[in-house]
Amino acid sequence: MKRLLVVLAALSLISANAQTDSAQIRTLANEILQNSQTYENLRVLTKTIGGRLAGSEQMYQAEEWGFKALRSAGGDQVWKQSCLVPHWVRGGIDEASVILKTGKRPLDVVALGNSIGAGKEGVTADVVLVNSFDELEAKKDQVKGKIVFYNYAFNNSMVRTFEAYSDANKYRAQGPSRAAKYGAVGVIVRSLSHSTDNHPHTGSTRYDSAYAKIPAVAIGLKDADWLAQHLVSNKTTVSLKTYGYFLPDVMGHNIIGELKGTEFPEEIITVGGHLDSWDNCEGAHDDGAGCVQTIEILRAFKAIGYKPKRTIRFVLFANEENGLRGGNKYAEEAKAKGEKHIFALESDAGGFTPRAFGFTISDAQFEKVSSWRSLIAPYGCSEFVKGGGGADIGPLNRTFQTPVAGLQPDSQRYFDYHHARNDTFEAVNKRELELGAVNMAALILLVDKYGL
Repeated sequence: MKRLLVVLAALSLISANAQTDSAQIRTLANEILQNSQTYENLRVLTKTIGGRLAGSEQMYQAEEWGFKALRSAGGDQVWKQSCLVPHWVRGGIDEASVILKTGKRPLDVVALGNSIGAGKEGVTADVVLVNSFDELEAKKDQVKGKIVFYNYAFNNSMVRTFEAYSDANKYRAQGPSRAAKYGAVGVIVRSLSHSTDNHPHTGSTRYDSAYAKIPAVAIGLKDADWLAQHLVSNKTTVSLKTYGYFLPDVMGHNIIGELKGTEFPEEIITVGGHLDSWDNCEGAHDDGAGCVQTIEILRAFKAIGYKPKRTIRFVLFANEENGLRGGNKYAEEAKAKGEKHIFALESDAGGFTPRAFGFTISDAQFEKVSSWRSLIAPYGCSEFVKGGGGADIGPLNRTFQTPVAGLQPDSQRYFDYHHARNDTFEAVNKRELELGAVNMAALILLVDKYGL
């Protein structure tokens, strides 16, 4: 009988806690959905500053904006964490055209991030079409002095579009050096997207020091299809002009706001997104959305009078796109100071409708967070899955084995905009953006209250 009473008492306590948690999350959601500053913050970031590539003047403008926004949101303290960042400059308007008997047919292209320029005269050469690295190996004797065109398409059978992105990304990242190995003088890469438009998508490439650095561009999908079809029956010459170069590293900053914990201040929870973006777009989905959601969580906690048990840090990371210097610096300084990081959450998958959270945590921790799913599901994230996080919080996980998670919005449209000129403020839906902040805030609240 005594044992039964203990069990009943425990179940009653669990039920009471769930009711309290549900009510608290409802209050938090109401605050965000009724009084959110998320959309207006995104408008200011994208429309008054725009693209925020590491090292650029816009990077510094964004840092000042982020500092003021976190302070206005109510951070107990707000500071800048210095880190050296790379300074790659596009240098001009990238161009490519097919040389035809009747004249030139322009191709819509954009230079890959961190790529070198094509020189004063540009590069003009015949094109070799390859659809895979295996095909490159088969045609390696045909590549010397040519421009290699990697026409590797997104795998449309992959419902999770980030899997298709990971699958195709190797051609952007490794393609230039693998072509240079066989003497190629330039590279064209099919944009990493399954959109129906012709916007080219940039993104970082990585040169292998063993081979020559050659100019590299991404091409819009419609032009990629046209070029591939033209090459079937025509010898094709392309003129390529790009202007990219590096300047010396400059000092950038992570922008950090903090709410100090009332019971366990030494235990730190991090939530954030990255402040930088590519220069050819406004960076609204990538990752203006994650930044303004982060700021909104801080504002909403203060607005409802929430006093966290643990210290919560709200971080706008520097240089995710072409270096990850901000995320690495954050973890490096945490290690040097002997900090205790118990959880980190990142939003870097766009401002679309929230669907899930992906967790990189232990089985026992996953069982615990899964018990909270019913509290969060009414606001969008009805799926909790193993595997997830974010590039900026990855160094925390690797350094401390810190449990990490990533917000996973509906991904079907994300790569329509990713790293492309149409990633603008107008591409973001206000309601979807705010719901992302609601789900993130709810998860942070539960981790703060109950730990992992």
